Amino acid sequence: MIESVPVRCPACRREHLYAPPVYPCACGAPLAPPLLPAAPPQPVTHRTWSDDWVTVCCPACRRHDQWPQPELGCPCGTVLRIAVRPPDDAPAAPHHPSPGIGPAGLRTPDPADPRLPAHLPAPPHLAAPPVRPAFRPVPIRTARDAVTAAAMYLRWLGYTEVVQPEGRPVSGIDLRGAGVLAQVDPSTRPSPLRSVECLWLSGLAESAQCVFFSLAGYSAEGRGGADRLGVPLFVLDLAGCPQPVNAAADELIATGP
Repeated sequence: MIESVPVRCPACRREHLYAPPVYPCACGAPLAPPLLPAAPPQPVTHRTWSDDWVTVCCPACRRHDQWPQPELGCPCGTVLRIAVRPPDDAPAAPHHPSPGIGPAGLRTPDPADPRLPAHLPAPPHLAAPPVRPAFRPVPIRTARDAVTAAAMYLRWLGYTEVVQPEGRPVSGIDLRGAGVLAQVDPSTRPSPLRSVECLWLSGLAESAQCVFFSLAGYSAEGRGGADRLGVPLFVLDLAGCPQPVNAAADELIATGP
């Protein structure tokens, strides 16, 4: 069983419960990167594609392979990198996916769990989750992969006719669909307020829902502006799993288009 570990954000001091996403090994066994609970999480301030992958050993077949390093998006906008145990220290017993692992690879917290901090209310969508098939992410290795992952997630949410242009348009709108516009920021710096406001204005002009995806999280001003404007914000980890970071994103997951 994949156990959740407590994670404290060094930026805002919030506490979270985190469980790594589970994916099948080449042998078919479910596998999650083994975490180091004693190691403090590290804020992601700079990204390199080669450094954001870790070597994981499958306890079932002893295969060593590259997996996306676990990351957690804090509501304050900080992206945290979670330490992983080296392969030589991996336990012999195989891992099994926990029933608490949600469709996007995130552990669904139990509102009654006494370990859940009182200042972090359970998202409203936990009470009545929408009926959807499990989201199947794609690993992100390039900026183009990030746009593809966001497009797949929008379709999973229920949006139709989602298309991505061959090249990034000057407008900054990376994805368009029926009633939705999305921007995907694959840069290594937190997305600023200006980018959020430009996306919101585009959505306002076209009477469309706007959604923002970022690899490096959001600046404090960007997060605050999105909360005021009602723009859903998601953080993409390198496994391709978008994580909601504000109430508007939670509501979008709960209601869909």
